[in-house]
Amino acid sequence: MPELPEVETMVRGIADAAQGSTIAALLRVSCACRPLDIRPRFPVIARKAEGSKIARVFRRAKRIVFELNGVSRKSKIGTADATYLVIEPRMTGLMLLADPPDAEHLRIEWKLTQGRKKRSIWYWDRRGLGTMRLFNAKQFHDALGPRTLGPDALEMTSAIWMDRLAATSREIKVALLDQRVAAGIGNLYASEILHRSRIHPQSRSDRLTQTDITALHESVLHVLSEAIRYEGSTLGDGTYRNALNKAGGYQNEHRVYAREGGRCPTCRRSDIVRIVQAQRSTFFCPRCQKRRA
Repeated sequence: MPELPEVETMVRGIADAAQGSTIAALLRVSCACRPLDIRPRFPVIARKAEGSKIARVFRRAKRIVFELNGVSRKSKIGTADATYLVIEPRMTGLMLLADPPDAEHLRIEWKLTQGRKKRSIWYWDRRGLGTMRLFNAKQFHDALGPRTLGPDALEMTSAIWMDRLAATSREIKVALLDQRVAAGIGNLYASEILHRSRIHPQSRSDRLTQTDITALHESVLHVLSEAIRYEGSTLGDGTYRNALNKAGGYQNEHRVYAREGGRCPTCRRSDIVRIVQAQRSTFFCPRCQKRRA
């Protein structure tokens, strides 16, 4: 489930502990559950990571990126000798500083040192769908650069949205989930964004007006920023937690997601409807989000 707000919250939660620290050891925790997809093999990653300094931790779309070595005070971020350790949490992955939800699904431990300080960061994943990749600078650019991922949703302007959506005739909800169009938006927040912008989820992307695009842009910034402020959404299964193993709070602000049959909190005159688009559930209010001919 982690989308842009949840991953951004994870990054902010571990950044102070990680940045400037040295990886004393990278350990794979014994786990009898489904193994993670790790490339290259974990011993290779561990050997290259151990002894490296974490220059920074940042988010790329829905991924957590550790930039290791290769960055001095005089050089620019992303120099050719940098190495990138990339975690994609996917459905149930968490980055933690505190005790995990359980020990059974712990996967990886970073043992960090900074001067005399020692601490650990953990990766926990209940379903084991997450991935770990180690890239050099060129590989990172090829795998997660502009040819693969669109601009970050929080950094896009109305003009960029207009340009990218005008190029596709797909339904707007489907287009929002395409990480080549905009990086970071997932199924949950797409429904919330479209509701706030009063756009029907089945509207053709290339037929949205400038007014629609302006409303969409404002809604993206508002919904994602608010979700980050509330530290993400913890749904009914309770899986998502922040770095301190605390639940997020934005689920209490959802207006349509997973509220099928409930009264719309915006107009208070219609019930929320659920449809399926690209094998994903979409929730919207047919009164607030009227479909134009």
